[in-house]
Amino acid sequence: MSDKAILEVNGEKHEFPLITGTENEVAIDVKALRGSTKGVITLDPGYKNTGSCESAITFLDGEKGILRYRGYSIEELAEKADFLEVAYLLIFGELPNQEQLDKFHADIKSHSIVDDDVKKILDAFPKAAHPMGVLSSLTSALTAFNPSSVNVDSEEDMYNAIVRILGKFPVLVAWTMRKKHGLPLEYGDDSLGYVENVLKMMFKSPNKDYEQNDILVNALDKLLILHADHEQNCSTSTVRITGSSHAGLFVSLSAGISALWGPLHGGANQAVLEMLEAIKEDGGDTKKYMAKAKDKSDPFRLMGFGHRVYKNFDPRAKIIKVAADEVLGDLGVEDPILDIAKGLEKEALEDPYFVDRKLYPNVDFYSGIIYRAMGIPVEMFTVMFALGRLPGWIAQWKEMRMRKEPIGRPRQLYTGETLRPFTSIENR
Repeated sequence: MSDKAILEVNGEKHEFPLITGTENEVAIDVKALRGSTKGVITLDPGYKNTGSCESAITFLDGEKGILRYRGYSIEELAEKADFLEVAYLLIFGELPNQEQLDKFHADIKSHSIVDDDVKKILDAFPKAAHPMGVLSSLTSALTAFNPSSVNVDSEEDMYNAIVRILGKFPVLVAWTMRKKHGLPLEYGDDSLGYVENVLKMMFKSPNKDYEQNDILVNALDKLLILHADHEQNCSTSTVRITGSSHAGLFVSLSAGISALWGPLHGGANQAVLEMLEAIKEDGGDTKKYMAKAKDKSDPFRLMGFGHRVYKNFDPRAKIIKVAADEVLGDLGVEDPILDIAKGLEKEALEDPYFVDRKLYPNVDFYSGIIYRAMGIPVEMFTVMFALGRLPGWIAQWKEMRMRKEPIGRPRQLYTGETLRPFTSIENR
């Protein structure tokens, strides 16, 4: 392969270097395009063919169904590591040894107390407020309680900011749910693991002892690992471009939470449950809705099947399907919504229309099922996604700042009016 690309514009040829990544992906470096062509730019709505950065964090091959964090396969990490190990790996580049992991966890716990005045901000929200709006606001508010900016050239400053948000974020997640349910706010238990503590903070009843369920802990641990990073998606790109202005970590994360809120991104698992509810209200006939999904003239869309990045299968879905089966089996939940979900899954895996088009259930389909079975309300699903994605956002923000990337400033192709004279108001 040539080490350059040649672009001809108005009869003039321009050369641009090719850059090859460690997984043999090839990119055309067009940094000099506008200067060398006297104003020509590329146009790529949605940036589907545009690399915004070089990154050493996550490798994704949608055609082959590959997802790796720092070179480790998602399958092996989900089987052999826990969420805090994966968080450390994403943020610092290597898996921790036991001493490093113990210190990381201890430091996170030491920063888990949220300033009591944050409760006053939470109290100001009505119970009807969507938890994602509450979470974004509270995360941004943390900046006011930690006003000093992070010195990115100081390893100690960076580390302290990272463990601070990893300690406080689960508390904010639990508080958003407990506020919705009118429950007293919990700080959890310092003796528990990271994921165990999340569940206790969310579900502890004020009038009885809390009992931990290891199957639920394992399922949530895997879900958080599977959501921990996913390359340059909408929310991650938002975190990076916000941070490129040298905005602080907390406010950059708040921007990412807002981007994640959308139904085309983090809200997809909520959309799955809303679809299942609609099918139930219409009688629960899964065959009818599978037929509607295959009818191109029908506006109905089957949520939670297929993926815009994975063209073959979603490797995360294969892992979490096992956890979903374990959770449903252990809890013995009798729920018509979950019965409908299992019916759709069975038909999609056997129907040639879906099999031939590789429209398999994705991670959003199974995560919604697990969260519902665990008793997490549907409006909290995207909040749980944010909890999982937190270490990935931190890692991407840290990488962007450490590499001293320039401020993000996309170009545009202007299609508005050309120069025209001003018309006074009496003549309009």
